[in-house]
Order: sequence, then C-alpha cells, then structure tokens
Amino acid sequence: MTKERLTSVKVDSKTVEKVTHVSGEQWIKEGLAVVVVGASGDLAKKKTYPSLLSLFSGNLLPSNVVIYGYARSKISNAQLRDKLRPYLDGKAKSDAVEDFLSRCYYQAGSSYGDLKSWSALNDQITHYEDQLKVTKGIDKSNRLFYFAIPPNVFAETGAAIKSACMSPNGFSRMIVEKPFGKDLESCKDILHRLGQYFDEKSLYRIDHYLGKELVQNLMVCRFSNLWMEQMFNRNFVQCIMLTFKEPFGTEGRGGYFDQYGIIRDIIQNHLLQVMCLLCMECPNKLDGPDSGEKIRNEKVRVLEAMPAVTIDEVFLGQYEGYTDDETITNKESNCPTFAIIRCFVNNPRWAGVPIIFKAGKALNERKAEMRVQFKPAPAAETLFGGIEVPRNELVMKLQPGESLYLKSNIKTPGFSSTPIQSELEVKYDTRYFAKSGSSNPDAYSRLILDVLRGRSANFVRSDELIRAWEIFTPVLHQIDEENIRPHSYKVGSRGPDKADEFFVEKSGYLRNDAYIWEDGNICRKPTPEEQDSSDDEVKAAFDKFASNDNIDLNGFLGAAVICGEGFKTISEAQAAFDSADKDADGHICLKEFIEFLDTV
Repeated sequence: MTKERLTSVKVDSKTVEKVTHVSGEQWIKEGLAVVVVGASGDLAKKKTYPSLLSLFSGNLLPSNVVIYGYARSKISNAQLRDKLRPYLDGKAKSDAVEDFLSRCYYQAGSSYGDLKSWSALNDQITHYEDQLKVTKGIDKSNRLFYFAIPPNVFAETGAAIKSACMSPNGFSRMIVEKPFGKDLESCKDILHRLGQYFDEKSLYRIDHYLGKELVQNLMVCRFSNLWMEQMFNRNFVQCIMLTFKEPFGTEGRGGYFDQYGIIRDIIQNHLLQVMCLLCMECPNKLDGPDSGEKIRNEKVRVLEAMPAVTIDEVFLGQYEGYTDDETITNKESNCPTFAIIRCFVNNPRWAGVPIIFKAGKALNERKAEMRVQFKPAPAAETLFGGIEVPRNELVMKLQPGESLYLKSNIKTPGFSSTPIQSELEVKYDTRYFAKSGSSNPDAYSRLILDVLRGRSANFVRSDELIRAWEIFTPVLHQIDEENIRPHSYKVGSRGPDKADEFFVEKSGYLRNDAYIWEDGNICRKPTPEEQDSSDDEVKAAFDKFASNDNIDLNGFLGAAVICGEGFKTISEAQAAFDSADKDADGHICLKEFIEFLDTV
C-alpha cells in the first residue's frame, strides 16, 4: 500500500459517541495501529479480526484506529477484505463492518523476518501517525502486534519488529498465541526467542480460557462473597474437578494434535490456569493498574506448592479410529486424546484435597466446567433416618451456556421430608441477556482490550509457564519414552470403561445419580396430568442417555426422572433397573424401559 492510498483513510470518520468504561482512559484518545501477523491464516480470520470488529463496533477502540495485516501471501488490500468479509458479516451492523474493513490494509513479506517489508510497513504506519498529528492534533500513537503465527517464526518476527517497526513515542505490545512449547526445555527456548527483544511488560501471552466470563468471575465470586471464601479450604472441600469435553475428534488436525496430545493441548495450560485462579490466595488488590502482577504472583505461589505429576496419578485414553486421520503419520501413536490427572496443592489451605483434571475429545458432549464438591453435612444420614443425603456442589459452567449453580438440598415437595437436591442458579442467557438480545463479549475481545489497557492479570507470565512445565514435563517424557499405551474408548462415549472407576478412586467424589440438571428446573414427580407422557416424549428421554440403543444404570436414572419417576436411594434405583433388565446384561432397551414405566 502506498502513502498516497493511505491518505484516503478518513482518520476522523468514526467518533466515540457512546460513553464506555474506557472512554476516560488516555490510550483511547491516542492513535492506534494494530498489526495482525499471519493475517491470511485461519486464526486471524476466525478469531483475531472478528474480535477486533467487536471492539470497534462497541466503541472500544480509538476512533482513528487502523489495522494492518502482515503475511507471506501475495494479496492486495481489496483481496484481504474479501477474504475477511465472510467471517465478519452478521457480527455487527453492515455499515460498521464496511467501516471496519475500510481500515484494514495488507503488507506482504517474503518471510516473517523480511526487514525490507517490515520497514515498508513502518513507513505506512508512520505516515498514518503523521496524518493524525496534522489533522487531529494527536501527537502520540501506539502499536499492537498480534502474533497469529507458529512459534518457530517468533524469533525472526520479533527481531524484525524490534529493528524496524516499534512505535517511536507510544507503547508497542505483543500478543502471543500458544503453544508455548512441548516441555520445559522447548518452553524456555520460546521464551528466549521473544525475551531477547522485548521485556515482560511488552509481552502478553494469551490463553483464551482466561477471557471467558465465568473464569473472570472467579475472583469476584470468591473474594466478594463471605460464605464462599469461608468454605474454600480443606476443611469443607472434598475435591475440585476441572473438566473439558468435546464431541468431535481431530478432524484433519491430527498431524498437529499428535505432536502434543490432550495433556499438553488442554490440561497443562487452559485447565491449569483456571485452577490457579480457583485455588489462589487473595491478593491485596484485585482491580486497577497494579493488580495484574499481584494476581499473577498468587497464581505462581499455587504452582510452586504443586509437586510434579507422577504416572500413578494419570489415566490415559485414545478414541477408536484416532489414527485413521490421514494427517497422522504414526499409525501406532500412543498420543492420548483423553486424560484424567490428579494433583495436589500442598499449602495450608488445600493440603490433601484432590484436584482432578479431566479432558477428552470425541466424547458424548461438549462441556467445560469447574466443579467443587463439598464434604457431607455432619451426621446427615442419622438425622434423616439413614437416607443418603447428597453433598453440596458449586458448579461453574464455562460452555455451553454460561451458568453458575450451587447444588443444595431441599425437602421433597409434598408430604415427604426426604432431602432432595436442587440448585440455586444463575444462568447468564436468561438472567442478563434474554430481554436485550445481547451476549457476553467473546474471550479474545476481552483479552485484546486488556492488552490495550495494559492489564496483565489475564495473561501468562514467564515464571508461570516455566513452573507449569516443571510440574508436567517428567510424566509427559515418561509417557513418550516408555510408549505407555492409552485405554481405548468408543467415539461418543463418556470415555474408557475404567475411567470413572479411576476418577472416583482418586477424587473421593460421590455422584448423586438421582439428580439431573435440566436447564435449571428441578426434576420432580409430576402431577397425574403431566405424568401421561406420550410415546415420543418417552423415546426422547430414552435417546437422551442411550448408547447403541441401550441405557445403563446412570442413563436409566436420568430417563426415568425426565419421565416423572424418581427414586429415594441408589439401592431403590438399582432394584428397579435390575427388574427392568430382563436378560440381565446390564443394559435396558427402549422396550424394557417402556415396560418399566407401564408398571409404576
């Protein structure tokens, strides 16, 4: 793009009319050039540019912002805009999309370290900044570089930016995407590649899980609610579980995934980062300019209290057909697509409390959540005539459907005094967004805004990364070097057959199988009118839990509750299941389930 073409940009075409929570901050009154490195790649098109559009349309970027793409593809400004448009249409009003695209430009380079191309891009940005000074009186401009590129080109990119494209009078900040290595040594290498050019205050290592609403809610929930903070310790908590489940496999990304596996891809970064926020001590400041480092200090202290993971605390799985992915060259791969790992935080607050990480691909549902199960209420079974009283749980669902609920016990409606489990619940979609039609901002938009504001709390510091890899590297090397084989499991299942047994043994978790969370509604025995379910409704309830046209005990409980049949105890449910299981094979077909409903 030439300087002459750049003069056509209307640097004052968009004014901030809407007052936002950043309107009074100095940076939004200054110039801003965003450089998306790797602009022609999938990450940039699917995440980076849409997130920038979200901020732009929400008046959360400087009114004179321009966005430059840099990559090796030989395309024009117009071609870049045409490539981006399908990913932006519908995400804002059409005039906002077109205004945003008019600010998007492109610079091609022969490589990511091509100094000549970076110098040409610097000339264009400098001309834009000079134009701002003349037309708007803005004499300070900032630059934000988003690295949507693989780690192997970090060093040459960083060297070129440092040499040819830094802001002369404002901040220059780098957003860096994972992976941050495969083990401790590779992590240190990546840290060095950029650390030799930029100090820690200029580097923002992004983990999008830290931008999710419920994760950002953790500190507010913990430290602004008296009851919650009082109960978050070894005296009240039985176990902590962090779960990630996907219903699909690698789907053409097997070549990449096979180099990392589920532990490196999900547990060692996303879930571990969330766990640190869940378990850390309260910093002496949670908001404001100085809070970021204080929060990150407390996260590091949690990691320092964790011993390295050993193989006896690990359960591995791999779904059937994993190596059928044509991008996987090693057809004997032992790469885990499922893992359960138990850890401990050996400090006075959490000593002895099992912390369970569970993650898997090609499972039966899409889910990411944090779950805290509390210890049983003292003498509850004696007080209620020997009935097994469910334990309280705090559940924070990250996806799908952001929600927070506390599973607590209430009296069974009607004449019975038996405790049953219900929930105190906040569901974001219905509580906050049902009338407005709006929604929470996406994680990337939040985090990009945090970088512009200079807020570091939601980004991973170098010492955090190093300590996280120290915890996981020994067991990862052992799995690779000893070729430890994962347990096989069927696509669409809960995971390997022995996974639940391992989980219960390691966590001490007690599942209340009589409880079903159904969009926040308590599952109860219905009135006679409600009880007359149609065949379609019964089949829908059955299919909700069926695998291979059969349901096991857990599925039987869930389907029965949906159809209006509850059980006071697990033993009562087991007896009903055994009675319905005519051929005693441990499973019930639809016909057997209907026959059971007809007899009750």
